[in-house]
Amino acid sequence: MNLIFFVLIAYGLTQILVFSDMPMLKKLRPKKESYHGYGKIFHCPMCCGFHVGWFLVLLSPWTELFTCDVTFTNMFLFSCLSSGTSYILNMVFGDSGIQYSQNIQAIKPMLIKEGQNE
Repeated sequence: MNLIFFVLIAYGLTQILVFSDMPMLKKLRPKKESYHGYGKIFHCPMCCGFHVGWFLVLLSPWTELFTCDVTFTNMFLFSCLSSGTSYILNMVFGDSGIQYSQNIQAIKPMLIKEGQNE
């Protein structure tokens, strides 16, 4: 249950930091081009999710929702978990619900070429 809480908290915080329209967060969020391109961190759920992960591990001693030892290894592993799950959940759930798309354009040229070889 600790892991589920961690994933949901990381996803929620990442969504707020990357996509929130709150005026205060919009002012604090740097532009993508700022900091020699490192401003992209605040516009990418995968990148921001990584940093949210280690931040949440640092907060772990002060919460009862999830607990873990604050070690470099845990910070790295939880950051990777946060990054991956934040990205996956961001790709699956959007503003209009569950996102579903099927890409058949990559398959179509291959089928045409196979038909010409026969």
